[in-house]
Amino acid sequence: MTGTGEHVDTVVIGGSQSGLAVGYHLAQRGRRFVILDADDRVGDAWRRRWDSLRLFTTARYDNLPGMAFPAPHHVYPTKDAVADYLEAYAERFQLPVETGVRVDRLSRRSETFEVSAGDRTYTATNVVVATGTYHTPRVPDFADRLDAGIVQLHSSAYRNPSQLADGDVLVVGAGNSGAEIALEVSAHHETWLSGRDPGQEPTRAGSLPDRLLMPLMWFVASQVLTTTWPIGRKVLDHLIDPPRGIPRGRVRRKDIMAAGIRWVPRTAGVHDGHPTLDDGTTLDVANIIWCTGFVPDLSWIDLPVIGDHGLPLQERGIVPSQPGLYVIGLPFVRALSSVLLGGVGRDAAHIAEHIATRATDLTAVPA
Repeated sequence: MTGTGEHVDTVVIGGSQSGLAVGYHLAQRGRRFVILDADDRVGDAWRRRWDSLRLFTTARYDNLPGMAFPAPHHVYPTKDAVADYLEAYAERFQLPVETGVRVDRLSRRSETFEVSAGDRTYTATNVVVATGTYHTPRVPDFADRLDAGIVQLHSSAYRNPSQLADGDVLVVGAGNSGAEIALEVSAHHETWLSGRDPGQEPTRAGSLPDRLLMPLMWFVASQVLTTTWPIGRKVLDHLIDPPRGIPRGRVRRKDIMAAGIRWVPRTAGVHDGHPTLDDGTTLDVANIIWCTGFVPDLSWIDLPVIGDHGLPLQERGIVPSQPGLYVIGLPFVRALSSVLLGGVGRDAAHIAEHIATRATDLTAVPA
């Protein structure tokens, strides 16, 4: 176990898919590193998601470098299958993951980074931040003014309909998460779905047309919608300013209508303890599920690297202003696919190669 002041060449913060992919490529290059993860078990970030969640990409596109996802190519893996895959991946490649270690500060002293985690301190020449973007649930300020008797859950805390009280349900947010959860709870409750329609993919996930088009869609997500192409930068701006959901992949608008779900305008405030909509309607519901996304929380990074949208200023995972600092697992580190399970490998390889090259430069003896 490290963390008592011993120097490590590279500290990777975050032990989910991005951190593990970086670890794989560092190991392939013979680098000395440690992966720190706040959870007690590799894959727990996935195990905490709602029970019925499945990926929106098939197993064919869910591979980390060096190990195929253990499922038929056309299957959409469950969240527990993903968690088990990550755990097996770390074990297979004997990656040095230290679990139960929550980093609370990253700072710099001269040419060395200091990583603080409670009473433990790590020093490193390089640090890779692989914590992703799912940090703090985004819930509107007016949620605190709702009647205390209304059950409120963010999608990150929702598991299944057994958590809900008797009565109607308002699901706020009509993206992938909101639509899937609304469809699930509508089997047991009168359900309202609130929010802007982000649209839907041209084919339904799992359909024959989808199987035929998926290779093209993956090519576009990984090779066309990149930061090096104007169309990629335009899509990035569309997604983050203001934050927007991507088109729904599995639930179609006709599915929502067929389930009897009432699609209503944006939830805008509170009247007499009840949620009100943009059109002035007040809803008398017993439950609210906030499918409103997350706010990045990288306040523990005590370095001047955070941009306007709460994310580090980076170029293909490299933070130019802080030599030796890297980020991965964010949308558009290089491409739209950078945030997907099967898309992190390429970014991880680029970062690991940069670390190895940097190590050579640092140890080079001047002529």
